[in-house]
Amino acid sequence: MNMKQPLTDSEMKAFLDKHQGWTVESGMLVRTFEARTFLGAIDFVHRVAKVAEALDHHPDIDIRWRKVTLRLVTHDAGNKVTDLDAQVASDCSKLFEAM
Repeated sequence: MNMKQPLTDSEMKAFLDKHQGWTVESGMLVRTFEARTFLGAIDFVHRVAKVAEALDHHPDIDIRWRKVTLRLVTHDAGNKVTDLDAQVASDCSKLFEAM
């Protein structure tokens, strides 16, 4: 499997059906997570950073008090969503659920 191959429409639909909260906005996978506290949001970002670094694939991260928005797209795949984006998104969802 080529992790930098753009997802097909059916693969994208399957991902979105399985991963509640994720949407596609401006061609990117996007989800906003809301922590119970500001420090919880920062802790989540720290955990996301570890996952992103391990996979060498980094989301855009926007922190607004207790809300953390992640945006994922693969620039060197023509700014398309790839399996790598889906993997990071899935891992981040699992991290948040475990908090």
